[in-house]
Amino acid sequence: MNRSRGDFTRNGWLYLMLLPGLLYFILFKYMPMWGLLISFQNYQPALGLWGSKWVGAANFARFFGEPTFWMLFRNTTILAVYNIFIFFPLPIIVALLLNELRVQWFKRSVQTLIYIPHFFSMVVVVAVTYVLFTTEGGMVNESLAGLGVDKVNFLTEPEWFRPMVTLQIIWKETGFGTIIFLAALAGIDPQLYEAAKIDGANRWHQLRHITLPAIKGTIIVLLILRLGHFLDTGFEQMLLMINALNRDVGEVFDTYVYTSGILEGQFSYSTTVGLFKSVVGLILVVAANRIARKLGEEGVY
Repeated sequence: MNRSRGDFTRNGWLYLMLLPGLLYFILFKYMPMWGLLISFQNYQPALGLWGSKWVGAANFARFFGEPTFWMLFRNTTILAVYNIFIFFPLPIIVALLLNELRVQWFKRSVQTLIYIPHFFSMVVVVAVTYVLFTTEGGMVNESLAGLGVDKVNFLTEPEWFRPMVTLQIIWKETGFGTIIFLAALAGIDPQLYEAAKIDGANRWHQLRHITLPAIKGTIIVLLILRLGHFLDTGFEQMLLMINALNRDVGEVFDTYVYTSGILEGQFSYSTTVGLFKSVVGLILVVAANRIARKLGEEGVY
């Protein structure tokens, strides 16, 4: 007890700096969990959390029985798979390429340029997309027309919706996503590369046997954490990109929660959808972490 008190006295400022983070998680992460109770109720704001009628699993039965469930699940899952298999490897590849640059001013300039899109709001990203790809004066379609190729309705044709959304995420987040991987690469002992060169290893052998194994743990941890947000496709982006012509492929759980919960006032039902997403994310994180531990990796816990 005295030892703990002495540690608190010596490091009091560090504990004080920890306080804002703890308050953030308590207020915005843990306390809102009580709101999940309304997914088992017919919640009425006038009656409050404890005065509303309990309906058990009726909201879940309705959700899984809705004709739109499989459409929402398919659309959300396909976009999530795109993010995992197309977007997730790109920051790793870019970080590896940047790590090979030896001209420091050029390396820093490239890093700065690819970081900048991260700080643009999704509204700006979608606006730029409309300016570039609209059929009426869009630079891409005007270039196609100049080449004698028919214009393409990138923004309204359903088959182009998912590639467009994925390209937006790639452009906006790939550069910023390289930060953690560059930090992991910076921690590799340079003597390993020197020893490999003496043994006759070329750049490809060094990448395969030194670089990738050194950052493998970081890659696995970030992949597990990303699986926790597997069904989070980005509400703002989806809402801005969806229109009447591509709704069948663009409607996802996030936009459905907004429509049913905010616009239609079905608070209990929309909470049920959100709880379903959270449970799926939890299952994926636990399963991926267990697989990683069985393969000899550390995982996230």
